[in-house]
Amino acid sequence: MQADASARKPKIRYPRQFWVMIVGIMVASLGVTMIWPFLMIFTSEKLGLPMASVTSLMTINSLCGLAASVIAGPILDRYGRKWPMILGYIGNAVVYLGYLGATEYWHFALCMALTGLSGPFQRVGASAMIADMFSGEERTHAFAVYRMANNVGFGSGPIIGGLALQASYRFGLIAAAASIGVQALLTLFLVHETLQPEQRNTTESILQNLSGMLGALKDKILVHMLAASALQETCARMVWVLGAVYAKTNFGINEVQYGVIPTTNAVMVVLLQVLMMRFTSKYRQPAVMGVGAAFYMASQLLLALTSGFWGMWIAMVVMSIGELIIAPTANVFVANLAPPDKRGRYLGIYGLTWYVSLAIGPLFAGIMTDTYGPRAPWIGGTLMGLSSVLGFIWLDRRYKRRLNQKTESIPAA
Repeated sequence: MQADASARKPKIRYPRQFWVMIVGIMVASLGVTMIWPFLMIFTSEKLGLPMASVTSLMTINSLCGLAASVIAGPILDRYGRKWPMILGYIGNAVVYLGYLGATEYWHFALCMALTGLSGPFQRVGASAMIADMFSGEERTHAFAVYRMANNVGFGSGPIIGGLALQASYRFGLIAAAASIGVQALLTLFLVHETLQPEQRNTTESILQNLSGMLGALKDKILVHMLAASALQETCARMVWVLGAVYAKTNFGINEVQYGVIPTTNAVMVVLLQVLMMRFTSKYRQPAVMGVGAAFYMASQLLLALTSGFWGMWIAMVVMSIGELIIAPTANVFVANLAPPDKRGRYLGIYGLTWYVSLAIGPLFAGIMTDTYGPRAPWIGGTLMGLSSVLGFIWLDRRYKRRLNQKTESIPAA
């Protein structure tokens, strides 16, 4: 019986270019996370403005990312994955070098805008490329491995960055640019296009493709999932963007100490993602995402109630459990909903939730901090997390009804 079970589930064979992508993401995430978790500290100390003004830069970033995400999916479905990804990497590397000379608000605003414009072509392109290379359960495993690779770099970056940035933010910015440059070169020379010519939308203009992207929103299951995900992601963006500033300003936790907190998240993903994926894959995906959202809600409540390093560390552990549950599940859920020729568009639409949450979360937290005090954002985040949980519960019920309708529509043999 054991031999038969093995025969039914052959070992997954990953193509070489998948491993090239894995190496690229590890190098890039190491360099970027040396600076990204501390970017708001760098910005606030440079500008000396109220928190709402500083966090408004992230809103600029997210609005530009939102606009780029709208066209990224159609472009990836029309022209392929590889070259848009490479251009996105190059643009992002140039931006980090641009921060070196930034001294005024508009300097930072320009850099944030360019980061937003280049980011979707990297993220959506990589997700679409992985979805092209794998199907079924193999796709779930591939997304989990890709996330683990991202977090291997992420696990090292904040600690190294915390040590380096106390001496010089310049080093961190150059390291981020160089690491993304390495990823661009690997993609250029060692990665081939995965979207086949017959799968490309060559008969439609970009405007028609955009109309088709909006047409995907007719899928009510997708729209419902996007709304619940946006609320959950808003909780996460507040932690990732404002966590370091909140810790340093209110509790005196410096960059070296705080670097341990995001590293904890990365270590958990590397060690536990595959195990968690094997467990959660047994259950309906919307129900799984609802459980994950509950952990995000709990992390916000902990941040509202706690003080000091260990309280923030525990909150990160709780949020990381939610991430382990949701992240690969959500990508697979969206990819499985999409027809093959619209996969880029579906994933692009899903990518919008990241930018919507980045636009809302930090700005909301900045306004709440300036108006009501430093704990107010986390109380608001708790309510957002609760709304997300309820949204996923409702989504699960609707998804069950759709599955039942499909089963009933299949004629008996």
